[in-house]
Amino acid sequence: MTASTTPRPAAARSRLAAAGAIAVAGTLLLTGCGDQRDKVSNGATETSKGSSAPLFGKLPKRIQDAGVLKVGSDIAYPPVEFKKDGKVVGIDPDIAAAMGKELGVKVEFNNGTFDALLTGLRSKRYDIAMSAMTDTKDRQEGIDPKTKKKVAEGVDFVDYFNAGVSLYTKKGETKDIKGWEDLCGKKIAVQRGTVSHDLAKSQSEKCEQDDKDSIGIEAFDTDLEAQTRLKAGGVDAVSSDFPVAAYAVKTSGGGNDFESVGDQVEAAPYGIAVSKDNAQLRDALKEALEAIIKNGAYEKVITTWGVDAGAIKEVKVNGGS
Repeated sequence: MTASTTPRPAAARSRLAAAGAIAVAGTLLLTGCGDQRDKVSNGATETSKGSSAPLFGKLPKRIQDAGVLKVGSDIAYPPVEFKKDGKVVGIDPDIAAAMGKELGVKVEFNNGTFDALLTGLRSKRYDIAMSAMTDTKDRQEGIDPKTKKKVAEGVDFVDYFNAGVSLYTKKGETKDIKGWEDLCGKKIAVQRGTVSHDLAKSQSEKCEQDDKDSIGIEAFDTDLEAQTRLKAGGVDAVSSDFPVAAYAVKTSGGGNDFESVGDQVEAAPYGIAVSKDNAQLRDALKEALEAIIKNGAYEKVITTWGVDAGAIKEVKVNGGS
């Protein structure tokens, strides 16, 4: 989800590559410990090859023995990850499934609230967190983005996609909102702990510094709840990662519920979060991602979901800023 830099998971999903690089708004189709709501294995990973897989030997022995890679994810963020007909589908599950084939393990998605995913990772509830989580320096270092104080152990990221943050309103009711600077005195809904949430708080402070009314911010556990709030007229706009915003605009109400306003901002990479003390797993994931980019499986996923503009060509570790 573009996702936030808060320590919770320390995770924009805010749930972002250069805004121009992802400006495919019209064509899309494309962020814990306490709330592990359920476990769902992506069906595409059921055919793992075990020790015969090319990168099986790169995994930590604990994961080799288990034969399962446990993923923490907020599975309510279409089209990045969501449930359809009882299965977890979307960009992240499909990429993870392709990586799982290279690693020779089943990939199990565990549903949890976004702002608790990194906490679940640190407590070893999950092996990794993959949930449209923006790779940021604050998350890498466990820094609270507001206080700039270290509040938790940082994580490493294996970057796999690029996205930015977008705004959208009810269709035909933009209320003169053309960008973030137009939100002073208005209400916005966001997913808690995401980059969108951080941006809303930062913009509200700027409004006050300019002697304007602050922004009314309503934060929800999921992006879908934020969308529902906008549909009901309780807020003037919603902010979420570009792929998610574009998908909502395209599909909600047959395309009649929402419209995008302004340009996307805060372009940055999505990263797979791994504990700092698990460099072996981090490096295995990097090799697996490089392998599926090379063999074309990555491109197939990106093309299927219509998000080619966010594709990466080079895999980086901790490439966020």
